[in-house]
Amino acid sequence: MSDAIKHGQVEVNGVRLHVAEQGEGPLVLLLHGFPESWYSWRHQFAPLAEAGYRVVAPDQRGYARSSQPESVDQYTLLHLVGDVTALIGALGEERAVVVGHDWGAPVAWATAALRPDLVRGVAGLSVPPLPVGGPPPLRAAREAFGDGFYQVYFQEPGRADAELAADVKSSLRRILSGRQPDGRPRPWIVPEGGKLLDTVPEPERLPDWLTDADLDAFAADYAPHGERAFTGGLNWYRNLDRNAELLAAFTGVTVEVPALYVAGEQDLVNALVPPEILAYLLGRLPKLYGHVRLPETGHWTQQERPAEVTEALLDFLEHLDD
Repeated sequence: MSDAIKHGQVEVNGVRLHVAEQGEGPLVLLLHGFPESWYSWRHQFAPLAEAGYRVVAPDQRGYARSSQPESVDQYTLLHLVGDVTALIGALGEERAVVVGHDWGAPVAWATAALRPDLVRGVAGLSVPPLPVGGPPPLRAAREAFGDGFYQVYFQEPGRADAELAADVKSSLRRILSGRQPDGRPRPWIVPEGGKLLDTVPEPERLPDWLTDADLDAFAADYAPHGERAFTGGLNWYRNLDRNAELLAAFTGVTVEVPALYVAGEQDLVNALVPPEILAYLLGRLPKLYGHVRLPETGHWTQQERPAEVTEALLDFLEHLDD
């Protein structure tokens, strides 16, 4: 087993993806969310590699050290799934276990639903298996939470981009540290006339799981894109309605491979997905191996509770049939 994380570049579908890699054995792909990079999986590399797996975490399309296509319509879920399927082949593999957190979870779930021939198993952290296709989601978001709901707020080109890029490290520190003082998850809503970062003030101190060196590492990953540091990731949100339209033919498709779902009890996603809806969504996983709930854990699952997440992943991986 290699005892160090290696970094490289892989060309897929006309974009260049930066990948971090460690270990040898069956392939496990780790897909980050917003606003993160491969570095969000830093705690999982060594344990998974030591257990006999080839661990690869890309910076996904538009993020960090990877290419950032100019056009907004180059960030649909079909593009993102296409990147994952092409990456499996480019790495010389035929199949992989795909694990995703935050936005990486919908990519992982959709990859498993649309290309089960390539996926040995799938794990989603934080975000449950939302249906592909279906009605346009932004209208429902506006009706439920108003125009200040963060996914709606992100739709205006350039607005959130500029706010977040003005001070990359500060933006990351605010967002990654943000949690309600009482621990109760609430939707992320920008007050009328306010700005995005008004809702996530600078923390008095960093949470125990996040260091200043970690923030430096994330900020360095985002530095290559300058004023567009966050634009690639924001463009994922700008395709929510387009995704529903493009994937309409797949409405109702279930995930037919072994699956694992892991979420924190204080995750803001809990404010958006009531228990009865979560039960319905998990019902779309006929081969659900487990649903792990982590107490006193917010949205940044694998960073906040690295040992517990790694243990859950290793248990899931050990029980997959080849």
